[in-house]
Amino acid sequence: MGMDRKIKKKKWPPKRIAGVAAVGIFVVVVLYLLLFKMTKSTLNVKKERLTISTVEKGPFQEFIPVPGQVLPIFTHILSADEGGRVEEIYLEAGTMVKKGDEILKLANTNLLLDIMWRESELFQQSNNLRNTRLSMEQYRLQLSQELAGIENRLQQQKRTYERYRELIKDDLVAKHEYEIAKDQYEYLIQSKKLTVESQENDLKFRQSQIDALETSLRRMQDNLGVIYKKQENLIIKAPVSGHLTALDAEVGQSRSPGQRLGQIDVLEGFKVRAGIDEHYIAKIEVGKTGTFPFAGKTHKLVVKIIYPEVIEGRFEVDMEFVSKEPEGIRRGQTFHIRLALGGISEAILLSRGGFYQTTGGNWVYVVDESGSLATKRRIRLNRYNTEVFEVLEGLVPGEKVITSSYESFGNMERLILK
Repeated sequence: MGMDRKIKKKKWPPKRIAGVAAVGIFVVVVLYLLLFKMTKSTLNVKKERLTISTVEKGPFQEFIPVPGQVLPIFTHILSADEGGRVEEIYLEAGTMVKKGDEILKLANTNLLLDIMWRESELFQQSNNLRNTRLSMEQYRLQLSQELAGIENRLQQQKRTYERYRELIKDDLVAKHEYEIAKDQYEYLIQSKKLTVESQENDLKFRQSQIDALETSLRRMQDNLGVIYKKQENLIIKAPVSGHLTALDAEVGQSRSPGQRLGQIDVLEGFKVRAGIDEHYIAKIEVGKTGTFPFAGKTHKLVVKIIYPEVIEGRFEVDMEFVSKEPEGIRRGQTFHIRLALGGISEAILLSRGGFYQTTGGNWVYVVDESGSLATKRRIRLNRYNTEVFEVLEGLVPGEKVITSSYESFGNMERLILK
C-alpha cells in the first residue's frame, strides 16, 4: 500500500509577494520624492557671506534723503521795465554793489520820440491855456466897462426920475414926461439885472473852459512824468546792496520789457533749496523739518516755501535754518538732508538691505535659534526710511533675518547656513 506524499504549504504565495513588493516600491518612491524635494528646496550657503539683522522694537521716523543747495535767503532779479538796446555796461558780474549803483544803460528810440511828441503837445496846450486866460481877462475888463456904462446911465436916469417925482406933486412937470422918466429908469434897472446875469453865465462858461484846459494840462504833465520815469528806468540800478552774481547783457543786444538781466544776492543769510521726487509731493508741507551734518554738528532746517511745479519728476522746496546758520557755509554748497515725513512713533523695525529687491518686502528668510537654518516666511512691511523698514506682520523683536541680497537663492524654502 502506497503512502500519500504530504505537500508543504508555501509561506509566501505569489499574490502576497506582489503586494509586499508594491508597498515597498511605493515607500521607496515616496522617500525618493521627499528626499528629492528636500534637496531641491534646500540650499547650502556660507554664513560669512550673509548679513543677518536682528528685529528690534524702537522709535521710528519716516524720512527721505534729499539733496539741498545753499542759496542766499534774499535774491533780487534785475529786469528791464522798458525794452531797449544795451548802450553801456557800468559793472561786471561778480562785483559787490550798493543800493542805487548804476549797472547798465538801455537806449530806446521810440521812447525818446514819444517824449518829444508829448513835450510838444504839452507846450501847445500850455499856450492854449495862457491865451484863454488872457482872453478871459480881456473879456472880464470889457464886461466891467459895459456894466459901468449901464450903471452910469442908471444913476443919471435915477436922478431925473426922482426930480420929476417931486415936481409932479406940484404939477410942475407934465405927467407924460414923468412917466417917460419912470419907464426909462425901470428899464435901465432891468437892463442892468439882465446884463449882470448874462455876464455871470458867460464868465462861468469861459471859466469852465479854463478849468478843462487846466485839467487836461495836469493830465498831460502827469503822463509826461510817467514817460520821464520810463526814461529813468532805462538806467538799470541796484535795488539793494549785495553781490552781483549774474549779468546777462552785452552792448548792442536788444532786451524786451520784463526780460531778466541779472541777479543780486543779498548776503545777509542763507537758505537751502531742495529737490524732491514728485512721489512725495502730497506728504511735504510747510513746517516739515530736516537735518544735515556739517562741521561735526547736526543742523536743523524747516520747510518754508513749496514750489508745486514738477519738472523732470521733481519739485522744489525752500528751507531755512531753525537756529543760527552754521559758520563756514557758502553759496552753492550741496548737503544731503534727512527730510522727515512724519513724527516719531514706536514700531517693530527691520534693517534695510538687498533682500527687498528680490522679495518686494513680501517674505524673508528667518534664521532659527541654532543659527544653522533659515526658513522662508511671509511678512508685511509698511513705511521705511534709509535705514529701516516698519514691520506690520510676520516678525517679532529678537528674531534674526537675512537682510542681504537673495539674488542667488532662487526660490528655496530653506537655507542651511555653514
